[in-house]
Amino acid sequence: MWNWNNNLSPEMNINKNLVDNFKKYAKISGIIFIILGSAGIFFPAFMSFTTLAFVAYLMLFAGISAGWLTWTSNKNDWAGWLKSFLLVMVGLFMIFYPMQGIAALGLLFAIYFFTDAFAGFGLAFSLKPQKMWWLWLINAITSLVLGVIFIVGWPFSSLFMVGLLVGISLLFDGIALLSGGFFLDEVEKKENKD
Repeated sequence: MWNWNNNLSPEMNINKNLVDNFKKYAKISGIIFIILGSAGIFFPAFMSFTTLAFVAYLMLFAGISAGWLTWTSNKNDWAGWLKSFLLVMVGLFMIFYPMQGIAALGLLFAIYFFTDAFAGFGLAFSLKPQKMWWLWLINAITSLVLGVIFIVGWPFSSLFMVGLLVGISLLFDGIALLSGGFFLDEVEKKENKD
């Protein structure tokens, strides 16, 4: 077992394994997010189409997998076939009608930004006595603002807004992850000195 650390919040002390795993992967993930976010900011249309392709092929894969599962488990399950059919059709729609697909993604990403902001506020206030809590607060506020901006400009600006806003969100997520990893390194160094 390990000792209680006064530099960490009670939640972080209780979940030591979670903190250790976070520290291990936060810096790597943060750097990758910063690179992807920068690409989205400088090339928003490319990021929009890349995001669309990723989501469309993910839906196709999910639809085919759901169809295979329905075929092997219960061929008479009409709800399983309907789910498979809808996933495949939406994936194909996004591939063959990319502009409409990007507009639809715009609404999904607005929902994502709002939920990311909600989660970010929760994390920021749970970390509040800590040194870097304000970075998570800025991340949450950024996601909230991006969600509002996206809804205001939809659907006409979707081509550039999807890529740009995803890029900005990834950039801030990357900065927050990288800073969180460095903060936990500082806590560990301070703990080792004591």
